This record gives sequence, C-alpha cells and structure tokens, in this order.
Amino acid sequence: SLTMGQTFPKTKIPFKPIPHPESMVELHTVRFSVLTPRLIRLEYNPTGKFEDRPSQIFWYRQQTIPNYNSRVYENKIQIETDYLSLNYQINEVGFTPENLTIHIKSVNTVWHFGDQDDLNLLGTARTLDQASGSVPLEPGLLSRSGWSVIDDSKTLVFNQAGWLEPRHAPTNAIDLYFFGFGMDYQACLDDYAKIAGKVPLLPRWALGNWWSRYWAYTQEELTNLILEFEDRQVPLSVCVIDMDWHITNTGNQCSGWTGYTWNNHLFPDPEGFIHFLHNSGLKAALNLHPAEGVHPHEAVYQQCAEWMGIDPKSEQPIPFDIADPRFAQAYFELLHHPHEARGVDFWWIDWQQGVNSRIPGLDPLWWLNHLHFYDLGRDGNKRPIIFSRWGSLGNHRYPIGFSGDSVVEWDSLAFQPYFTSTASNVAYGWWSHDIGGHMGGIEDPELYTRWVQFGVFSPILRLHSTNNPFHERLPWKYDAEVFRITRKAFQLRHQLIPYIYTMSWRNHTENISLIQPMYHRYPQREEAYFCPQQYLFGIDLIVSPYAEPADPTTGLSRQVIWLPEGDWRHFYTSEYFQGNAWYSLYGTLDDIPVFAKAGTIIPLASPQGWGGIDNPEELEVHIFAGADHTFELYEDDGKSNAYLEDDYATTKFEQSWQRDFLEFKIHPVSGQQRHVPEQRNFKLFIHGITQPMEIIMRINQADKAITTEYDSNTETLVLDEIELSRNESLLLKLSSLDDSLISRRDRSYERFFRQLKNFRLNSSLKQMIFDKYDQILDDPDILNRFNYYMEEPQVRVLLETLYQVGIHHIIFREEKFVILWNNHNLSGFSYRTRILAEGNWPTKTRTAIDHGKVPSFKVIIPERIAGNIKHPNIPLIQVGWDVSANYFDLLRIRLMSGSEDNSKL
Repeated sequence: SLTMGQTFPKTKIPFKPIPHPESMVELHTVRFSVLTPRLIRLEYNPTGKFEDRPSQIFWYRQQTIPNYNSRVYENKIQIETDYLSLNYQINEVGFTPENLTIHIKSVNTVWHFGDQDDLNLLGTARTLDQASGSVPLEPGLLSRSGWSVIDDSKTLVFNQAGWLEPRHAPTNAIDLYFFGFGMDYQACLDDYAKIAGKVPLLPRWALGNWWSRYWAYTQEELTNLILEFEDRQVPLSVCVIDMDWHITNTGNQCSGWTGYTWNNHLFPDPEGFIHFLHNSGLKAALNLHPAEGVHPHEAVYQQCAEWMGIDPKSEQPIPFDIADPRFAQAYFELLHHPHEARGVDFWWIDWQQGVNSRIPGLDPLWWLNHLHFYDLGRDGNKRPIIFSRWGSLGNHRYPIGFSGDSVVEWDSLAFQPYFTSTASNVAYGWWSHDIGGHMGGIEDPELYTRWVQFGVFSPILRLHSTNNPFHERLPWKYDAEVFRITRKAFQLRHQLIPYIYTMSWRNHTENISLIQPMYHRYPQREEAYFCPQQYLFGIDLIVSPYAEPADPTTGLSRQVIWLPEGDWRHFYTSEYFQGNAWYSLYGTLDDIPVFAKAGTIIPLASPQGWGGIDNPEELEVHIFAGADHTFELYEDDGKSNAYLEDDYATTKFEQSWQRDFLEFKIHPVSGQQRHVPEQRNFKLFIHGITQPMEIIMRINQADKAITTEYDSNTETLVLDEIELSRNESLLLKLSSLDDSLISRRDRSYERFFRQLKNFRLNSSLKQMIFDKYDQILDDPDILNRFNYYMEEPQVRVLLETLYQVGIHHIIFREEKFVILWNNHNLSGFSYRTRILAEGNWPTKTRTAIDHGKVPSFKVIIPERIAGNIKHPNIPLIQVGWDVSANYFDLLRIRLMSGSEDNSKL
C-alpha cells in the first residue's frame, strides 16, 4: 500500500539556485547575475520580483564570486569581467537592442539584445524517428559568433517539494543566460556544467554491446539466443526486452502498447529469465510506452485504482498523468519498483506522444526522464541510467539517449556521426542509435557491417530493428566474411571498455564528451568546421567511419578525413600520416579509419569471446611513439555511487620521447587499490618505431627479462608476458643507434598495389600500370595513357592517393559543400568554378566565377554562389565545378543548385 506524504520524489536534489549577493547587480526592474567571468544572467521583470527557484535547466547559480567590476550610474549600469563588458541604459521598457549590449573581448564582438545567432554550431534533436538521412537540429551552446544565449524565461521551476510548477511571471518578463566564450568552446561547456549540473558517470556495463529487437520472443527463444551469442563468441552486456514482455492482447480499450504485467504465455518465469541474464553477465531492461495509463487487465490495477480514488469494480482506465504527484507516486512505486525488486536493471522510456501535459509548458518526456533517472537512484547507492529520447536542455543529466527509429539507408548511417558529435554542443554525449537501422530501406550486408563498425566507435553499441522478419541484426545470419568482421568489431568494443569508461569519468569531471566535433579542439582552424564525417573519440583518436557503399569498379569504400597538425598513425596498421592535411581513404570491408596522434596511449582489455565488462585481469596497452604524453586509467566498482566519495583507483601510463629514445612508465596503482586485480598482466604494443638496438625493462627498478617481437610491416614492437602487482612500477627504455627511433616509412607503393588489386580491371592492364608506378608518381600524364581503359572512380582513387589532391562533396546543416585540397601544393592541378545556365551540362551559357591552381584547402558553397549571382533572364541557375589536371581532363564533376538534379559528386 502507498502512503501519501513527503516520500515522493524520494531523491532530494541539493539545488543551489541563488547566487551570492555579491554576484548580483540589481536596480528596479533589472537584475544581472555574474555567474562566471564568461556567463551573465540577464533578468527583466516589470514588477521588480525576480526568480530565485531552480529552473528545469539551471540548478546551481551559486558559484564562486568571479572577479568583476560594476558601476551603477543615474542612467547606466556597467559590468566588466576579464572577458565581457556589459552596458545597460536604464529605462522603463526593459531590454532593447539599443539599451543592452555585451562586448566579448577575445573576439572583439558586440552582442545586442535580440541579435540572431546565424553562426550557431547547433546541438541535437529529439529523435531520428522515420528519418531517412538528416533531420534539423536545435540550436546549441556553441557558436562561431563567440556567444550564445539561452532563453529560460518560460521554463518551469522546482518548488520546495521537488516538483515542477509554472513561474507565474508577467508575460513580458525576461530571463536570459548569456555565454560569452569567444573561441574557447570548452569554457562555455564548463560554465554550462557548473550551473546546469554535470553529466553522471555511466555504469561500466552500459558500455558493452546491447541486444535489442522489436520481436515477440518467448523466454526459451531469448534464452537460446543469448546462449548462441555466447557460443559464437559475440559478447554482450545488456539485453533489452521490447514491448511484448507485457500483455499486448488486453481485451479492453488499451491498444496493448502500454503494459506493466508480464505476458506469462511468452515468459512463464520472468524472475528466472532475469536471473539467467544476470548469471550470464548481462543487465536487463524493459520497454515502456506509458501513455495509455493503467487498464483493468493489469495485475496491480486494483491498487492503482484505489490509490487514485477510482472504484476498481468500475474497471475505469486510470489516465496517464505524470504531472500529477499522486499518479507519479503510484506509477513508480506500484508499476515499476516491484519489477526492479525482481531484477529489472533499468527502463527504456519509449515516449512518442507529444509535448503537452496538465501543467502548461511541461513536456512529459522531459519530466519522465528526470523522474525515472532520480527514482532509479533513490537508494543513494545505485548508479542510475535511463534510456530515452532527448527532452531538451538539461537532459545531459539523464543518460542514455535513444535516437529513435531511423530508416535503413546509407544516408541514415552517414548522418549519425555528425548528429552524435554535434550533440556534445549541448553536453549530450551518450546517444544510442539503432545500429543497423530500424525500419524500411534495403537490408544489405555491407551497410550492416559499416553500421556495426560505427557502433564500435559510438557512445553505445545497441543492435536493434523493428518487428519485421526481413530485418536482420544477428551477425552470423550474413555471410562468413561479414560474421568474421563484425564479430571482431563486437569483441573490440568490449576491449575498448577500459578506455571508454575512463572517458566517461573524464566527461563527468572535465565536461568533455566521448565524441566531439573537430572544432572543439581546433576552433581556430577553418578545416575543423567542414569535416562532419569525422570526430574526436576520447583523448587523441580521430574516427571517420566509412558511410557509403564500395564502388563496384574499385571494390573500395571512400572516406575523406582532415588530420590536424602533428604526426598521426592508422590505429590498426600503424601507417604514418603527416598532419595538417586532407586524405581520401580507400578501404576494404574490414577497414575502419581510426587515427592516433603521436604520443597516444590506449589501454585495451584483452580480446574476449564473452564477458569482458569487469576491470580486466590483462591489459593491452597501445603506445604510439613520437611525443610526450600521459594517460590515467580510471577504475572503480562500475555500478555504485561510491566514486563520489573518492572510492576509485587510477593507473598512470607515461611516455617520454626524444629523437632516438623512448621511455614508457606504468606507475603503481593510486587510490583504492582493491578495484584493481592483485596481479595484472600487460602486453605492450609500441607503434611507429624502427627495431630498437637496446631494450631495457625494469620492475621496481630491478631489471627483468622480456619477450619481444618486432613486426616490420606495421613498424610495431610487441612486449608480452609482463606481470605487475598493484604496488609495482614498470620502466621501459628503447633506444636506437640511428638518428631517430621513429619510423615514417612511406607505404604509398604498398597502398598502390592493394588498390589496384581490388580494381575490377583487366589483370594485364593492372600489371602495366603497376610497373610504371615511379613514372606515374613523377608525371601524372603517364596515368593519362591508361585513362581510356579505366572507369572514372578508378582514376580518382589513384589521383587522390598518389598526389593527395582531391575534391569532396558533403551535405550537412541542410547545405551542400565542396571541399578542395592539395596537400603538396602541386602546380599541375587546377580548378574552375562556373555558373551554368539553360540546360544540363555542358551548356551554352558559362560564366566563370573562379579558377586557378587547386589550393591547399578551399570550401565552395554552391547555393550561396547561386544566390549571389543575378541572371534576370535565366529562370534556372545550375552551379558546376570542373576540377581537372592540366595534363588531361581527369575529373569533370557537376553539382546542381536550384534544380531537381541534386546528385552527389
């Protein structure tokens, strides 16, 4: 039975909503709160009464008093921090563009009240439901303008009972948060976390592979399926049971989508099944569609009805009303807590029924996310998560995100890396996609494989599809090659858990998402804003998954990547790539473009066919030579909130680098050592070096014999069979008698051979081309002799990889972009930008806009060019580009703007 009182919500959030009085400047109808040197709250209320309660978004306005100066004159208020200068002309009408300005010093920009942010870098979206390709994104916190504004005027506020309620402020009241960060995007995210709250540390088990499918499994079928995953050595950590876990044939008004009572025809022993999952090392989640309330077929209907004041004999449905505290208490304590007591670990909140509730302005999804998250952690010890769609700002506090029901298409896959990384602009770093796509489209083994590979390097890897027998997500249901590649990918995901879990800790403590756009770290580089297909994965990895099918004439997939300054290596092959350059990457199905910067240290668990969730007994540490660097591995019990009391352990790895000398250290475990195995085995991989002339290893300063193997193909030294206790340290020294220990072997010749080998081309012609490699490298005109016999994609592969000059077409932010690059500043390649009108290519009317040698980097935006050119007598404007070598007409490529022809390059 339930007792109404001060028991719900059980979790009391320690809000700190009121800034220190010394941080506020108040006069009559306006109040300015200097929350940080880059963040000012701007309030106007004609009544002179201001809002001090925590809002849906902002809970912690009480911050350390920043260093600032303020002056209040008879008709003016001035506030100045190290980064901002605010001027307000006192008047009776509140804020206007003329009377309120803020100068952002670092970028010398002045914001006027009401300015539109046309340079906003966007955030995320509620869902990808039914999306084929891209969806519009909401504005984010970051902008190339150097400022952003969050309008908090209409959000709800928390009362003393921890429930949301309207503000009851005048309609013309204003409550804004001005972030003035310049180009320091991380500073903006730090400020947001200070006043809106941090991203929680995820449970460790959430980072493994998830199995989910909308399918009416029986208990026996799902049990056997989990056993088959284990038998086939495809590891899992989570099993999500979709809606058929509960009764769907209700016999009453309920459609069957909503339910809380186990379907005993499918699951005769639910507790036994959940016990089986737990014994297999998996967590269990159940799907929720709560919109239809509670109907009389539910086992707890009588209790719920009595609690809500309804006669159970009437069999009257109990409406869903999460805005009602009384209903919410029954919703959790009668409908959910009993399932949790029987082993359910968390809930998939599948809300799709709109944004309205009985409280004006309250989106039920936002409130469900908030209440479910804190209710699951009500005992103060369990580390909670939910699984739900984005409910708007503030939802970074409630991971994990469910991105919805995307269409099975290449365009859907191609959009997800951009969508995922851009979400970090609102601190929402833990999206989970339906890996493989949800519905519709054409099932394809290559598409499935590429989606899985992206899933490995996405926040959460969760297989899922709709209720259709022609959708397949089991990796062994494809051919042997797909199974070999995807099983390796699923195993790699579990190997990556030590690294990703450390990144989750970094996200919690430093406000840095696991996945970020390139401009987060390289805000001054123009290139960083035009590579949406790639992202930062953790500290020093860049990932750019293949997201388009292999060309049938080359047998290769294509992806374009920008590598910033520095030395970079392919994570799998150790091949060297010089930074500050663009590359066209061509790969076979088992390729994933992942790059590590010199100095990078990546700890992986050893490969596991099953399990691999716990703190590992054995670590593979991958060290990419060439720069000083450190990495601190974070470990705890993986599930409780004990980390809040500093109950965790760290292990520091350190690389020191000189030209002919590398020193690598593993320090003793710090903190609560019980979280780390007493003895841990290490296998070290030193990438990108020549074979050392001298190798010295010491454990606790005592020399130790070592087993080594050097792979000259990948330029990698492997050291095996190293065992350390928690208190022991390791010192490894490598030295070379040559000028440098680093290896930057040019693998162009090998790459040229591999590419040709994959071409669908006469083998004798392949031999002829291959034999002329040196001549072709020196003189592109030699390649022209074979141009007639090759398809354009084949010529393009050789052009872009041999000469590192190229063109790339991308679509993001609802616009088309063309990227040109010329890494070595070769003079033999030129480009022409022309406006074409009256018909298809070629056309009678050609207006040259721009031409010249292909530059090291250039962005062309066709629709903006078309919009800026006046052709009064021409109804249709087509914009085309012809990028060609002076030696021969190599790549004639068109892109249309303003017409129905929107074909990709």
